[in-house]
Amino acid sequence: MTIESILMSDDSETTAIAAVSERTKREDERNQNAIADFKMVTFSLSGKDYAINIDYVKEIAKAGNFTYVPNVLPFVVGVYNMRGEIIPILDMRLFFNIQGAERSSDGLENLLILTVDEQTFGIIVDKIDRVVGVQKSSIRPPHPLFSDVNVKYISGVVESNKHLYILLQIETIFAKENLDANQYEIERQAQQRLRQEALAQQNSAQIANGVKNAEYEKQKDAPAEEDDTNYKFVVDSLKSYSKFFVSPINEKWTKARFAEWKNNRSGKSIQIQSEMDASEFLKTYWSAFNGSWWSKEFADSIYAMLPENSAKQIVVWNPGCGKGVETYCLACVLARKYPNSKMRIYAQDVDLLSVSNAPMLAIPADIASSWLRPYITKTATGADTFSKEIKDSIMFEYHDCMYTNALPATDIIFARDLLSFLDSDGQKSVITDFDEKLKGNGILFVGDNEELSTFPDFIEHTAGSITAYNKQ
Repeated sequence: MTIESILMSDDSETTAIAAVSERTKREDERNQNAIADFKMVTFSLSGKDYAINIDYVKEIAKAGNFTYVPNVLPFVVGVYNMRGEIIPILDMRLFFNIQGAERSSDGLENLLILTVDEQTFGIIVDKIDRVVGVQKSSIRPPHPLFSDVNVKYISGVVESNKHLYILLQIETIFAKENLDANQYEIERQAQQRLRQEALAQQNSAQIANGVKNAEYEKQKDAPAEEDDTNYKFVVDSLKSYSKFFVSPINEKWTKARFAEWKNNRSGKSIQIQSEMDASEFLKTYWSAFNGSWWSKEFADSIYAMLPENSAKQIVVWNPGCGKGVETYCLACVLARKYPNSKMRIYAQDVDLLSVSNAPMLAIPADIASSWLRPYITKTATGADTFSKEIKDSIMFEYHDCMYTNALPATDIIFARDLLSFLDSDGQKSVITDFDEKLKGNGILFVGDNEELSTFPDFIEHTAGSITAYNKQ
């Protein structure tokens, strides 16, 4: 059955006249749907009508008794086994902070099963109504007075059959803004390969690499005066296409990369003219093992940088945790470094789906047999999962580090490749927050191509390929 036919079914007993009236009404709706160029699934939250583009709706369902998952966001009520696929279930009333009737623990919920960026999840709503077809031209711009929902989550408002529907901007709520998921993964993997090849070259050709490093340092400090206009255009384009903000934190890398970019663009425009160009420019920006499982050598390097600490509890702040892969690696390194301490890792990101799915992260077989083996156990079904101690140490949270963050005094801040994607005011605000929250004996990790030399409150120190900062 199609979603339309399911939503249009009616099991209630009606009189013959009412049945004819209902059929006529539905025929009118079908006729309207037939000429419409936009279809949406409508539902209600706390008495107000909402809608979602039908392209995102995989199916509808009724379910309850969701499996509880510890240390997840408050609006993630648990997980649900949908024909063998484990999916997270999100309560939209809690997400939007909408008051509603208290639910029973064993009752069935109305679910919309959505797929966004190849990730499947369910959302709980009060009532699922029907499929409505409208003309795209009838969709009006959003206005904050129309809904209890923040206007940034609203795509528009549309009237149909005497109902005013709030059309939700699903790609904004649940996906990375202005970023194609498939391209993101391709670029990330390419960046990882480049970094690993560079590290291998350093290990196998130390002398030759020393010459390259000298040339690189010379390039980093070289002024861009010879092509200042092109450089400024590139800086503006990075901000526009990738939300990458050039500042003293990353200016040396940006200038060196611009010189390399200009030399390698034979026959092509130096200017960045698309998101693809911006991604290409930033390929070598990302830190080693950014967003991927750490090698044993890299884990050992992080281990060596961590300060001695005999505290009963080690508090860690990991803003920009993404899908949580590095967070788990860090948790395992910390468990080895501080075996007698209790860990508390606050892992945060503005990517809702990533932090919602992070507690259920799948572990590939080759990773399960690597240096992480001591921290991995088996589930009842034989799948590999992190031990209870590791999972319990991490609190995944949906949070923007630009806003007030009521964290306790912190021993370790792990924020790689984060600062460059904040504007200048945001960078200053977050670094001030780092300074205020980091303990005197704490340590701060930022991106490989980010530096805090213009911030006098931090002292840089390096061990091998890893650079970190302590407070003055």
